[in-house]
Amino acid sequence: MQQSGQKRPSITSQVIDAMTGICDNGDVAPHFGRVIQGNAAMHQMVSNPVESRRRWWVLAIVVAAQFIFGVDAFIVNVAIPTIAVELRASPAQIQAVIAIYLIGYATLVVTGGRLGDLYGTRSIFLAGVLGFTLTSLWCALAQSGPELIGARLAQGLTAALMVPQVLATIHVLFADASRPRAFGIYGIVLGLSGAVGFMLGGVLVTLDLAGLGWRAVFFVNVPIGLVIVAAAWLSMPQAPRRAGTRLDIPGAIVLFIGLLGLIGPLLFGRDAGWAPWVWLTMAAGIAVIAGFVRLERRVAANSGMPLIDLHLLADRAFMRGLGAVFFFFLANLSFYLVMTLFMQGAWHIPPLQAGLVFVPLALTFVMASRHSGERARHRGTLVLLEGCAVQLAGLGVLALASAMAVSPSAWLLVLPLMLVGYGQGLVMAPLSGAVLSTVPPASAGSGSGMYGTTAQIANAAGVAAIGAVYFAVQSMASAEIALLAAFAACAVSLTASAVFLVWMRRAANA
Repeated sequence: MQQSGQKRPSITSQVIDAMTGICDNGDVAPHFGRVIQGNAAMHQMVSNPVESRRRWWVLAIVVAAQFIFGVDAFIVNVAIPTIAVELRASPAQIQAVIAIYLIGYATLVVTGGRLGDLYGTRSIFLAGVLGFTLTSLWCALAQSGPELIGARLAQGLTAALMVPQVLATIHVLFADASRPRAFGIYGIVLGLSGAVGFMLGGVLVTLDLAGLGWRAVFFVNVPIGLVIVAAAWLSMPQAPRRAGTRLDIPGAIVLFIGLLGLIGPLLFGRDAGWAPWVWLTMAAGIAVIAGFVRLERRVAANSGMPLIDLHLLADRAFMRGLGAVFFFFLANLSFYLVMTLFMQGAWHIPPLQAGLVFVPLALTFVMASRHSGERARHRGTLVLLEGCAVQLAGLGVLALASAMAVSPSAWLLVLPLMLVGYGQGLVMAPLSGAVLSTVPPASAGSGSGMYGTTAQIANAAGVAAIGAVYFAVQSMASAEIALLAAFAACAVSLTASAVFLVWMRRAANA
């Protein structure tokens, strides 16, 4: 994040940025090792014996916070069709409920990590969890689509304060031989959060506890969040603040405005009849994002600490790798969105079954992730290409199964979905390490932060773009054809990701 002659960002901030790119896959080792190699002298060790004894309790607290963040990403997906009916939300508003959360998180997560450096991880963690809890309550009480969108934006922003402190705390408390075990626990919990999110979303919507319906998927965060806040207040040690960390608030604001200008029209363009102002807004968004790069150069020239390491923009292998990341994640959350909409909307599958059908996919994803890292060490990017191919095959089988089904059945989709999940696991776990392979250790934190931000932006863009394809085709033809069109868009995106992976490999070997 710095030009030559600037102060290096603190190790806590670098680890936070590094782990940002792993929040979706649990691939800890490549990032963590690269950061530590470049900053070995800056390790922290908890020497206080009281802190050393209670650190496993603190681990449970911070991992619980990470868990509710991971569950929230999928639990809302299952409830989306019910939300749309009860709030009379338009298709654009449905997409925005998911996309705006990701945009808010992506633009603030690096700043959230630096706030932990400036004011201490404990303070920012408490603020983040409390904010996430209160905004979850706001989501649960929302009375309209626009209000829920605003609440989800606030929820994403508070998550960006909470999540970076989780890895920073683990780094500080486990600087000894227990570190692999601690990160192993973190990875397992992270991997299971998807399966729990799908299942819990279906259960809560179906049970309709106290007449809450879909609101329960947000209310569930409130008691859990309050328990985490109380436990953290009593047990979590305050890490020392670090000098030399600076915020790039203008950069975060400009990035947010640019992404909103670019993705917003994709969300609401259809509702506006694709009027000329929609395209002008998108063009303005592109211009603002281009201005963001110029702003970052100015921040660096003034000895500031920009959100991105500008030197990495000249690394062809890394930039092509980010292209692969973008197109891979473009087809990630958007795939789950259209599948949920199709199952519950066209096939009228109850939320509980629609949630449970994804559980085998999530477990297969975890299984593939566990061994894909080892395979990647022997086969390199070939494993990533194989994963893309498996996903494409899974999409093809899903398309056939949905088109040829005599009678709608969620269980008909289980095996094809497991194939998709296995392909995702083959790619997602080793992808970060492959993309960062050419990044110098001193820039590992910034590189990983750019990786994670790119992934979340792509998820938001995919929900907007591929969701727009689904709704547009559905309005002109049928839900079955709309699903095939969305699958085709996902397939094009995955193919583009594979092409960028090949280009990345050529650049790295040049």
